[in-house]
Amino acid sequence: MTWDQALPLIFISLLGLALFIYVVLDGFDLGVGMLMHRATPDERNTMIGSIGPFWDANETWLVLGIGLLLIAFPKANSIILGNLYIPVAFMLIGLILRGVAFDFRVKAKVQHQLSWNYAFIAGSTLAALMQGWMLGRYVTGFAEGTSFTLFAAAIALAVPATYVLLGACWLIIKTEGELQIKAVYWAKLAWVPVVAGMVLISLATPWVSDVVRERWFQFPQIIGLLPIPLATGASLLALRWVLTMPAVRTQISWLPFVLLIGSLLMGAFGLAYSLYPYAVIGKMTIWEAASSPEALTVIFIGAAVTIPVIFAYSLFAFWVFRGKVKELTYG
Repeated sequence: MTWDQALPLIFISLLGLALFIYVVLDGFDLGVGMLMHRATPDERNTMIGSIGPFWDANETWLVLGIGLLLIAFPKANSIILGNLYIPVAFMLIGLILRGVAFDFRVKAKVQHQLSWNYAFIAGSTLAALMQGWMLGRYVTGFAEGTSFTLFAAAIALAVPATYVLLGACWLIIKTEGELQIKAVYWAKLAWVPVVAGMVLISLATPWVSDVVRERWFQFPQIIGLLPIPLATGASLLALRWVLTMPAVRTQISWLPFVLLIGSLLMGAFGLAYSLYPYAVIGKMTIWEAASSPEALTVIFIGAAVTIPVIFAYSLFAFWVFRGKVKELTYG
């Protein structure tokens, strides 16, 4: 394979990496936002404190992913965003609402703070729902019909459930006392719809997509691909088991979060295999959608500088604000 042929593969891999990191990082703070309606006012402040240093920077990965799609795969970008214009607009409304509420709740009087809390919850929920809907429409190649709409709706519900589980697992790491006990309980509740959603979607995906069915249910590929669903199931079962252990509130508070990331990583590998070599499934390959090799070479130089910097400051932020969240103050 020549360098010109490899460049589109490099950029689709970077695009997938950016979106996966976004799902994990912004997923947990969207999940925390959706859980706030279950908490007391003091607990809500602690929950905001647990994501405060991270949530804004986490969205950098979404911006990076969209930027890579726009400049590296402009032909696919026109199809994808053309079909997803309305849900993208609603997702942005949700993210903007969440950002405004995050800042305004600091300034609001006590009697108005509840309204901004609910705005934060609503913005988090709307963004998560729209992301799920967009994923469902993309996987089906934007096909029209009742079955495809129902499939997208199922993923639109599964993604927020996954974010809620991520958020609960994050709170187990960052909190103590009564809120941590609640976070363990919330994680147990969220685990059920997440697992049910994954199973149903895994069964339905081959039904709504001929391409996926051909990739997964032919010999000998089906044998070689078995480790992906098996590893996903093992991670989720281990997660549920760990949630029952007393040590989940102390020494292994990090383990549920890591196990969930592992299951999501397996799901990402499965999705990547299902879609390859398409940028838009069944319509346009990665190479057909890519910019010219000359343009990709220039973009690669910029990405080689930018992406490590984003990694570095993200890791630095998580290192600086490691440990349990302290009482939220505004000085």
